[in-house]
Amino acid sequence: MFRTLFVGLVMFPVTCVLATTVVIAHMLGLDGDRRIAQWCMHAWAVMACKAAGVTVQLHGAEHVAHGRGVIYVSNHVSWYDVFSIAAVLPQYTFIAKAELRRIPIFGWGAEHAGVVFLERDNRKSAFAAYETIAERVRRGSSVVVCPEGTRGVDYHLRPFKKGPFVLAIAAGADVVPTIVHGAREVMRRGGFNIHPGRVDVHLMPPIRTTGFDYDHRHELMSEVWNAMAALLRDQYGVGTSEFPYIAEAS
Repeated sequence: MFRTLFVGLVMFPVTCVLATTVVIAHMLGLDGDRRIAQWCMHAWAVMACKAAGVTVQLHGAEHVAHGRGVIYVSNHVSWYDVFSIAAVLPQYTFIAKAELRRIPIFGWGAEHAGVVFLERDNRKSAFAAYETIAERVRRGSSVVVCPEGTRGVDYHLRPFKKGPFVLAIAAGADVVPTIVHGAREVMRRGGFNIHPGRVDVHLMPPIRTTGFDYDHRHELMSEVWNAMAALLRDQYGVGTSEFPYIAEAS
């Protein structure tokens, strides 16, 4: 409980300062290349990890995209998945659920920093958001997305939603399968207690979308899902019996 309180006391003023910096820079037209926003997002994530006593170990640094847009597809079991990824990537934005936009100060800053908020229950709005982010990716921005849709209670890989893969195909961008392990022990779904620990972020070899089209999106989803499930199994002994995706209802 002490650690949770400490993180809150640290992150409230940090969030206020960095979010305000991003908003002011955006409103004054000082951040056309989003360098200020990127620095603020990175600093915010690093501070969240340091305050929690979390050490982040990056594996596969050679797969970090430099100067080109890719889609980092990650598993998701904890808020510290997000913080850990953001602490080690040099340039990125996120696709996040629309509810986060309503968080005071944080949502304001995140929106001006370029985070794309997704109305998950509104298909028309969701696909419009994907079109917006696809254009950014084509211009060289990278995006982090969690295709399981929400946080899981354990590390087994759940079925993917198709949106992120439609995005990758539309943008003509490589997909970098990403596994985060250790974040669940830091902060579990449904809980607020934070514990110090180590989080491992694995960036896997990129999977090219060349040759895939909308009709073959499920093949791309399966290839990415199988690569991620194999790493969880081989590195951490995490098994799964689920299918890579749920048919069109997802």
